[in-house]
Amino acid sequence: MYNRFRFRIDNSVPVGKLENYPLLADREKLMAQVNNLSYSKSGLALTEQFEGLRLTAYQDSVGKWTIGYGHTGSDVHPGLTITQMDAEALLLNDVGTAARAVNQLVTVPLNQNEFDALVDFIFNLGKTNFADSTLLQDLNAGNFAGAVGEFQKWDHAGGQVLAGLLKRRVAEASLFQTDPGDAQNT
Repeated sequence: MYNRFRFRIDNSVPVGKLENYPLLADREKLMAQVNNLSYSKSGLALTEQFEGLRLTAYQDSVGKWTIGYGHTGSDVHPGLTITQMDAEALLLNDVGTAARAVNQLVTVPLNQNEFDALVDFIFNLGKTNFADSTLLQDLNAGNFAGAVGEFQKWDHAGGQVLAGLLKRRVAEASLFQTDPGDAQNT
């Protein structure tokens, strides 16, 4: 007997070839994943602090249409307005994407503060930038000190150093280095 997903009800091997079931085909990758963390409330507060909330679409420092808490994409256009509830939903979706990227790309164990700092970094700069970064290379090589030094190199937008980005990178690097047992970070 099979359910609608063509899996045997008794939880045995699915019918057909494994490659026909992408979730199962990726099982080995998932099992090899070192981190399976979720973004914390303090991490979310960091992102909200640096992004700010704007309910009407605007162009950021490099001309990219943005709305809510730093949401960008093809769904953002001039004249777009949203509610605070919409902005919060977009934020949760966007940080979820960033959190999945950290869990997928980082191959060394992270503590919560390291994870939160990296999620904020990816939220702001994107998965591709992180995936191609020396920060990630250093981190995956176990060179945490080298990784910390890489945060501040990402303080440019449109070819110019932006004080707000430098402040954000300093905050991320500081959080990355903070012991999660520190009472100030609970």
